Amino acid sequence: MKVNIPPIKSQGIKTKLVPWIASILPPNFEGLWIEPFMGTGVVAFNIAPKKALLCDTNPHLINFYSAISSGEITPEIVRHYLIDEGDRLLENGEIHYYKIRERFNKEHQPLDFLFLNRAGFNGMIRFNKKGGLNVPFCRKPQRFAPAYITKIVNQVDYVTKLLELKPFDLKYQSFEKTIEAGSNNDIIYCDPPYIGRHVDYYNGWNEDDEQTLYKKLSATKSKFILSTWHHNDYRENEYIKSIWKEFNILTREHFYHVGASEKNRSPMIEAIITNYDISPNAYQKPKKREQLMLF
Repeated sequence: MKVNIPPIKSQGIKTKLVPWIASILPPNFEGLWIEPFMGTGVVAFNIAPKKALLCDTNPHLINFYSAISSGEITPEIVRHYLIDEGDRLLENGEIHYYKIRERFNKEHQPLDFLFLNRAGFNGMIRFNKKGGLNVPFCRKPQRFAPAYITKIVNQVDYVTKLLELKPFDLKYQSFEKTIEAGSNNDIIYCDPPYIGRHVDYYNGWNEDDEQTLYKKLSATKSKFILSTWHHNDYRENEYIKSIWKEFNILTREHFYHVGASEKNRSPMIEAIITNYDISPNAYQKPKKREQLMLF
């Protein structure tokens, strides 16, 4: 399965796990695809269901993709913007990056969000407690070379064409409200911040959030797929055994390349949790350094 990369990057992006997620979908699924934690959109944009409800509590993600959907942002607008700002970045270095960051934190323009996401340190999305983006500069003033700009433009173009063809509804709202929108024929895919891991997304994630998510997914009439972490070389996700054990749990090793520090770029055993039976025939053949297990 060819996986299309979205224009927005983030920690924990599921690019390499999309084929695995796609392999466990019920055949001939035609219901509503629901994501309470849209994030970069990589899963929905590659699953490409007939219809989708994509939500997040980070307004900047929703604003960016809504601007693409409405035509406010087009591939050519992105190209001209990145050429202009890339030239200024090359000339002025980190001074220009921090100027754009200050402007974004005041005006919240979607194009500035894209620029900062692609020029910030290690593709991070991180906000302080006041809601201000605080990712430092990647220290690469030559960041927006012509080939790199074309790559981003092509990513925007793919999303643009998809949103023109598909009725994807984008909403800024809580995960609780989003999950409640599910019906019998729908699938809810959840990729929340990983409990017990150091994260600085737009909102934090704690034990109360994990418990609330469990209660909402346990009560839903929809099928659900939950992405989380199972364990690494140092510790286990205690919530797998304490609250999620009643459901089907699949695991696979995944290596993270995005993170603020080296310790966050080590192999992780990912978990997918579902409330519906999954046939072993649906599993993809594991690649080298990968293993699937059914608990």
